[in-house]
Amino acid sequence: MGAGSIGMNDSILLVDDDRELCAMLAEYLGREGYAVRAVHDGARGVDAVRETPPALVVMDITMPVLDGFDALRAIRRFSSVPVLMLTARGDELDRIVGLEIGADDYLPKPFNPRELVARVRAVLRRGRAAGERDSAAVVVADLRLDPGSRSLYRGDEPVEVTATEYSVLEVLMLQPGVLVSKDDMSQQALGRALMPFDRSLDTHISNLRRKLGPAPGGGGGVTCVGSVGSDIDAPSRPLRGGADERNHRPSEPG
Repeated sequence: MGAGSIGMNDSILLVDDDRELCAMLAEYLGREGYAVRAVHDGARGVDAVRETPPALVVMDITMPVLDGFDALRAIRRFSSVPVLMLTARGDELDRIVGLEIGADDYLPKPFNPRELVARVRAVLRRGRAAGERDSAAVVVADLRLDPGSRSLYRGDEPVEVTATEYSVLEVLMLQPGVLVSKDDMSQQALGRALMPFDRSLDTHISNLRRKLGPAPGGGGGVTCVGSVGSDIDAPSRPLRGGADERNHRPSEPG
C-alpha cells in the first residue's frame, strides 16, 4: 500500500524559502496521499503550526525573517509536532544543533524525494504505532511513560521530550537492563536502518541523558556502552499501569 494508506488526512507543512522546491515536493507528496501546504519563512512556519497543527513539519534551516533553528525553538515552546530538518550536505554541526533543540530527524540536501517520503512515513508510522499499543503506562524506577499522550514523567513532574526522544526511551524502558544495539534502536525508534556516519541517534540519546540526569536512588538512567548501544538502569522489571506500583502488573517477558 502507498503512503496514502498511512492516512489521507495526514497533513505536512513545508517551511522553505525555495518556492520551486516546495512546489515540487508538494506535488510529489500529494501523489503519495498527503495534504501539503507551504510557507516560505520561519516566522510564517511558526504561525502555521500554531494556527493549524500539521501531522509533521519539514523545515529548512537557512530562511529569511526567522531561520529554521529559531523557528524550531519557537515551535517547541508550544508544540511537540514532529519536525524533520533539511540541512546542507556534510554540515554535521547544523544537524547536531537541530537535533539538540528538538528536531526529530534530518535530511541533507540535495535529496531524492523518495527518501523524503520514506522519512515522512517512518515518523508518522512511529506515532501511529505508539497510539495503537497498550495504553497502560510503562514505569521503570521513577520514570513513567504515558502512551496515550506520549508524555514522560519523572515522579509527578513532566519531562519535555520530542516525539523521537520518546520513541527511543520507550524502546529502552520496555526492556530495562537490556543492551539495545544501535542497529536495533534505529529500526525500532527511528523506523529505518542505521546509516554510516549518522549521528542522529547519538544526539537523541545524549539529549535524553541531559534531560533525565542522574536518577535519584538509582535506576532510570540511560547508559551508553561505547559505540555498541544503550540501556536503561532498572532496579526492577518494567511495570504497566498507573503511577502507583501496587496497581501495576509486571509486563510479559519479551
